[in-house]
Formats: sequence, structure tokens, C-alpha cells
Amino acid sequence: MVGRSSSSYERELRTLLEGQPAAVRAYARGLPPGARAAFERLIAEPFLVIRGAGSLGFDLVAMRHDFALPLEVKASSDDVIRFTAASGRAEAQLAAHRAAVGRVGLTVLYAYRRLGRRSEESWRVFLASRAPDRGAMGAICRRVPPVNSTREGNGILRWDEGMPLSEFLEKVRYFMPTVATAAA
Repeated sequence: MVGRSSSSYERELRTLLEGQPAAVRAYARGLPPGARAAFERLIAEPFLVIRGAGSLGFDLVAMRHDFALPLEVKASSDDVIRFTAASGRAEAQLAAHRAAVGRVGLTVLYAYRRLGRRSEESWRVFLASRAPDRGAMGAICRRVPPVNSTREGNGILRWDEGMPLSEFLEKVRYFMPTVATAAA
């Protein structure tokens, strides 16, 4: 089953990345202390998040002073999202995303929201394009697990193989100075 890309999950991720206090605290409440801290830092160090539209466009673009990060949001109660389901639309979308970011030197992440997860963090991230060769984004993205391919070359997301969103946020924080630090 291809994961549902529902606007409610896009909104959830957007409110988290924007550091909206109520959303961050509600989401982080059940997480272990380390993961909780990564999310709570978003309140003071938020992203500007733009929600996209269109059939093959990005769902969200998260920005800070030094970078823009296109995101595609998928949600499923299954452990695996196969891009060949639903007439291969997700596979075409993946190819379009890779082509779009490749032309301008950006990278795209897939954010996978696992539905029905209560005991652990429910967001995982995957690198869907080539990591930049240098710079902070290159250092961050080289650590993010890729969108895998089947033997036939089709995209597949295995939730257990993704990087927890809190871990990704910590890497961004480590490699990218905050606005206050950058202004100093």
C-alpha cells in the first residue's frame, strides 16, 4: 500500500518544524528525554515552513537562514511503503523530485509518519536524492538513510530503516548555526 499523503500529517509536521509550542509539547510528551529535547528546541529555533501544492510538487519546504529543504510527506500504518502501488504515481513523483532538486543543487527528504505508533517516535526521514558533495547540508544528508530501491529499481520506504526526526533535528542543530549564533 502506498502511504497516504494526508494534509493532516503535513500540518502536523509543519507545526512541529515551525516550533509551535502547543504542538511541539503535545508531540514530545511521550518521547524519551533526548528526543523530547530535540523537539522542544524547535520552539526557540524554528524553521520557516511553506506548504506546497500540486500533484508532483513538494508537500513542504523547511527553511532556515542558510538552507531550504524540500520535504515529501507520506503516512501509513504499514511498515513499508512501496512506490509502485497506486498506479506508480509515487514512483513518478520520486523521479520528478530527484530531477527538480538535482538541477538546482538541493536535496529532498521523505518524511514517513507511521500511524498507530504510540511507544516511540512516529516520524522517520529518508534521503530521496543525492547528498550535496560539501557544506553543512552535505554533512547532514550523508548520514540520512536513503529511499531504498527494490530489485526492479522502484522506490521503497522501510520505516524501521529511517532516521528518527529528533535525530535529524539534532544533526541540523549541530551542523547549522542558529540564527542568533549566525548573526553574532
